[in-house]
Amino acid sequence: MAGALTRQGHALSPRTVGRLLNEAGYSLQSNRKTKEGSAHPDRDAQFLHISRTVMAFQQSGQPVISVDTKKKELVGTFKNGGREWRPKGEPEEVKVHDFLDPELGKAIPYGVYDVTTNQGWVSVGIDHDTARFAVEAIRRWWHKMGVERYRNARKLLITADGGGSNGSRCRLWKVALQELAAQLGMAIHVCHFPPGTSKWNKIEHRMFCHITQNWRGRPLINHEVIIKLIANTTTTTGLKICAAIDRGSYPTGIAIPDDEFAAVNLKPSGFHGDWNYTISPERKRN
Repeated sequence: MAGALTRQGHALSPRTVGRLLNEAGYSLQSNRKTKEGSAHPDRDAQFLHISRTVMAFQQSGQPVISVDTKKKELVGTFKNGGREWRPKGEPEEVKVHDFLDPELGKAIPYGVYDVTTNQGWVSVGIDHDTARFAVEAIRRWWHKMGVERYRNARKLLITADGGGSNGSRCRLWKVALQELAAQLGMAIHVCHFPPGTSKWNKIEHRMFCHITQNWRGRPLINHEVIIKLIANTTTTTGLKICAAIDRGSYPTGIAIPDDEFAAVNLKPSGFHGDWNYTISPERKRN
């Protein structure tokens, strides 16, 4: 602006232009994420459907979990957002550039949050965020935490985002859930949140946000430190989290043939069957 005004015969320095803009009520501001874009026409109806389904499961003593993948993290002496109390003038020293350390790799936290008991499980993967990785995290939650709490469970309700490794259109997600349903011997009900509403998924504001707050300003130097920081996350409302590393291999690009997908015993709900469905333990017989 100073250059343009100078070329027009008004010799002004950038400092003067900044002062005049401030006097006119302007200031330097960053973007603010407030616009969600156009909402799906059935958004509110789906929220109501999820709420009613969750309440029905809880009233009958059946487990309800909220699942999602937390932001992937570089492992090593990298900068971690936020500030932590340290002796004055002694900040934690970290690397200048955030380049992947080939030996330490990355951490992929996939969380399972028990909506009823305010308890959660986090599997920290080191390979890829795939549907099989997601379902393996749910399996681990069940054997480590769920089975003890829900000894008489007959069915399980999962609330999840509509995309990612647990996406509503992901065939591998449904095939892996079929395998899990057969192993657990119970029906698995799934409700997906509408597009663009992931922030309403309870795991985001009841578990993930507290993990982020707990490790703020601390470099995630190795996977063991990550596990400890996650497991030590607590709240005044009694949040309890267990965590473990998952060293399994989860290759990407797996295509599910039509005949294999057809064997999934999937029953769509009467309302938005693409978002709400049940997978029974027994596979379909061709």
